[in-house]
This record gives sequence, structure tokens and C-alpha cells, in this order.
Amino acid sequence: MNQDEFPSRQDTVLDELEGNCRRLLELVGEDPARQGLVKTPERMARAYAYLTSGYEMDPEAILTGAIFDEPSEEIVLVKNIELYSMCEHHFLPFFGKAHVGYIPNNRVVGLSKLARLVEVFSRRLQVQERLTHQVAQCLWETLKPHGVAVIIDAHHMCMMMRGVEKQGSSTVTSAMLGTFRSNASSRNEFMRLVGL
Repeated sequence: MNQDEFPSRQDTVLDELEGNCRRLLELVGEDPARQGLVKTPERMARAYAYLTSGYEMDPEAILTGAIFDEPSEEIVLVKNIELYSMCEHHFLPFFGKAHVGYIPNNRVVGLSKLARLVEVFSRRLQVQERLTHQVAQCLWETLKPHGVAVIIDAHHMCMMMRGVEKQGSSTVTSAMLGTFRSNASSRNEFMRLVGL
């Protein structure tokens, strides 16, 4: 998804963000007037506005615009959905892949909407555990399928470039609802399809 697919923040918000970014540069000991930094506060403001643009979007509306009656009750899975988010604890990025699946109850949703759902919740200050649950819960409540399964595998810059500095580590979270929670064979089939 590119930046143009998200609503843009009002100019007043961008102006205020830009001022705060300029002040941040000053507080870390930089001169925002030096040649390499003159445009940096503006670029930072636009970047932060984009990276948090999920607050301006309605995830349920994304799904309801593309739900279709279909006599299907087999697993639908979209694997390897790239995601980029911001850790709410350190304001540093985390990134990885989401695997989103569901068992329809005679209604399906456009496949791209699953990726868009991940994107909307990713473009907010997050913890991976909440992100995983939000994607699953929204799909569960909106589509009303037999089951929903979401697995996210992500790398956290707050663990890689500061703190424990473990560059090879990744974090895996899952949310299983409905049939995927109550039925081991459905859950195992999902895990096999994902490749875990």
C-alpha cells in the first residue's frame, strides 16, 4: 500500500508536528538550521503522520465494502502480508509478516481487504500482541465466520538496536477464534498451511 491510499492529516496538525520535530532535533543537540537538516522537520512530520495514519481509518468499513455471499466453508488464508508498525514503548519500528485466515460461514471478503486490515492496525502505535488480536477480532466481528486465525512474526528495532541488542530475534504472536480455538484439526491445518 502506498501513502496516497491513506487520508492525509490536516495542515495544522502537520505544522504542529513539524514544530515538535524541529524542537526534538534541538533537544538531541542538533541545529535544525544546518544544511542537511533544514527540511528534516517537515519530512519527519509527514513520515510520522503516515506511520500513524491508521487512526484515521475505519477497519470495519474496509471489510464491509467487500463482503460477498459465497457457499464456502473451507479455510481462506492470505500469507506473508508485510507489515510495518511503531512500538508504542520506544517509538521505534517493528516489521514482519502477518498470516490471516478464516473459515467462511457462507460469506467471504475480498482478499486485498485482509492485507488492508493488517495495514490499518499496523499504522498505529502498537504492541504486537494487541495488533494480532485487533486484526482477528475485527475480522471475527465483521464477517462472522466459523473461525479466525492470525499469526504475526516480527522483528522489533527496540530489541535490535537498543536494550538487549539481539538482531536475530523475532517475536511470534497468534490469535485463534471460533473453530481455530476449539478444534485442534482446524488449527493444525492452518499452521500447516502457514508453514509452522
